[in-house]
Amino acid sequence: MVDVPALVEQARAGRPRAVARLISLVEGASPQLREVMAALAPLTGGAYVVGLTGSPGVGKSTSTSALVSAYRRRGKRVGVLAVDPSSPFSGGALLGDRVRMSEHASDPGVYIRSMATRGHLGGLAWAAPQAIRVLDAAGCDVVLVETVGVGQSEVEIASEADTTVVLLAPGMGDGIQAAKAGILEIGDVYVVNKADRDGADATARELNHMLGLGEARAPGDWRPPIVKTVAARGEGVEEVVEALEKHRAWMEERGALASRRSARAAHEIERIAVAALRSRIADLSGDRRLGALAARVAEGGLDPYAAADELVAGLTEG
Repeated sequence: MVDVPALVEQARAGRPRAVARLISLVEGASPQLREVMAALAPLTGGAYVVGLTGSPGVGKSTSTSALVSAYRRRGKRVGVLAVDPSSPFSGGALLGDRVRMSEHASDPGVYIRSMATRGHLGGLAWAAPQAIRVLDAAGCDVVLVETVGVGQSEVEIASEADTTVVLLAPGMGDGIQAAKAGILEIGDVYVVNKADRDGADATARELNHMLGLGEARAPGDWRPPIVKTVAARGEGVEEVVEALEKHRAWMEERGALASRRSARAAHEIERIAVAALRSRIADLSGDRRLGALAARVAEGGLDPYAAADELVAGLTEG
């Protein structure tokens, strides 16, 4: 058994091994997970969570690394949660973002953790919300969450981040096309990376046009800015940080930040509750109640919806 209070204290003191151990407990769905979350709860709420998403090849890892450097110049402690896709065959993941961000590996003010999706859709690992809590409680001022790069379905980050950055790049062939089905609806800041390539201005113009289509913003509403960067050289990165800070200030001024975080907590509670119910349902495969209900449905004495209602009622009461 792990001494959770001691581990939390060590994480608060900035010890990376303690942070790693806490996240491992989260990823492994440890029996002590509830104790961990209870210990962390009073310590959270200080970190600003920034999500980075976009199609593969737009430079998410390079942009994340550049943002780490920019925030460190401002004296901020930074946590990075880099999500990599799991192999559908072996279940493993390359977890290559740690390699790509190696320049920050020796910086005690930066904590980088790679996580595998383990088949979870939406661009995030299922344990990402709890891992964000660990980094928040460990004293990170900013938590950068980099998604796997799956394209149009990669919109879950919007429900987990305070501010969502959508990255595109010129010369991708279908940069806007890949983004417009869902991903253009979630961005708070848009970044056209690799802006030294031909077509960067055209990509920015097209993006601006698409963001304006069907736009129904009231005066004072947030208008997502478009920032051009060359992340590999650090160009334009300070402008991205400034855009992030402006969005944060805008949300704080209007109470939108608290609303987003409340919605995030509601989403997290719902996921935990559904997982608990799913676990209980999985235990019913040999349960007499399920067998009896199945027999009645097969005989035509009960419809499947009524049977499901009866089963759920039994689960919630029992």
